[in-house]
Amino acid sequence: MQIIRKKINWRILISFTIGVLAASFLFSNVAIGAVEISSIQFIGQATLPKGLSFQKTEVGGLSGITYDASNDLYYAISDDRGQKAPARFYTFKIDLRQGKLQDKGVMPVGVTTLLNENGQTFSPGETDTEGIAVTQAETVFISSEGDVNKLIPPFIKEFPLSSGKVSKTLPIPEKFLPDKDSKQGIRNNLAFESLTITPNNQYLFTATENALIQDGPAAQPNVGSPCRILQYNLKTNQPEKEFFYQTEPVSTLFNLTGKFASGLSDLLALDNQGHFLSLERSFTGLGFDIALFQVFLEGADDIQHIDSLLAVNSQNIKPVQKKLLLDLRTLDVALDNIEGLTLGPTLPNGQKALILISDNNFNSIQRNQILAFQLKIESPLMRLLRRILPNFNR
Repeated sequence: MQIIRKKINWRILISFTIGVLAASFLFSNVAIGAVEISSIQFIGQATLPKGLSFQKTEVGGLSGITYDASNDLYYAISDDRGQKAPARFYTFKIDLRQGKLQDKGVMPVGVTTLLNENGQTFSPGETDTEGIAVTQAETVFISSEGDVNKLIPPFIKEFPLSSGKVSKTLPIPEKFLPDKDSKQGIRNNLAFESLTITPNNQYLFTATENALIQDGPAAQPNVGSPCRILQYNLKTNQPEKEFFYQTEPVSTLFNLTGKFASGLSDLLALDNQGHFLSLERSFTGLGFDIALFQVFLEGADDIQHIDSLLAVNSQNIKPVQKKLLLDLRTLDVALDNIEGLTLGPTLPNGQKALILISDNNFNSIQRNQILAFQLKIESPLMRLLRRILPNFNR
């Protein structure tokens, strides 16, 4: 009898210990809200009419997009350098009520002209606005690549939705600034293409599209480029960390034109714990290669205090982790110059929407293309339950 009780006690103790460990794991992970995407499904596309005019501006160059959940609106930045109209962003409605996107499901409903600190429009050529991210304070941050050839620096500025006038400018670390000798800084048109803010609005991230001059080569056929992800603390408005992101090498098979361009086009923060989607876009002469990756900052080295990756042994630097989520060439869709992405609303089936948008370069043979996807996003709790109970939620 005593032996049986001891066995029962040991079983209770083991079960209790497992329960405590599981609860500790769940609390430590659920509390931080870390997520991971388990599946992605294409749910339609829309194309804006060629040469579309809205409020006396030509709609085009849509290189970044962000979703305002409180108003169910999307803001898309145009990279027009002031040649068609002053620097601006558009407000769109996107109809996903049926759980899919149809060709007439995207409609512009507003345009906001960007104003500098003096309340004036930016001069033609002064900006190359590429990234946009909305905040909980009814403002948007917008990034500009500047113009290296004219020594116009990049910027990241905040603009209220109500006025479009600059309210804040974030400092850019010196290593990113172009110099007259072309020995350091961003490369022309390969700078701050991306912009995203964490859900808690505490951190802003941007990244160089290709390597800084002092970090390594720009992307070449079959060769990737070492980019930098730059993290800002929005409480202090200061840059506080940098991370090494390596773009994928791109094949140029059947490249009859000899043209090549490749890089990191956008980032999207999925949670507050360093989990992102990244968008890599390449033009290889006969079309576009577009790929979505899941990105993880865990374990990556902070390289903020390294001014040049070429001056150190970069093999000893731990880059961000990334894994392929979707190669868009596998879709039965003719891809255009996809440059921006954002999470959208919750779809009727409870899954999350993802929206991608293309920059038509104001080119008559290109399109303003919008692609929609359905994401299945799982928390650590759901992943653990799925491991323990294989048939859970099937």
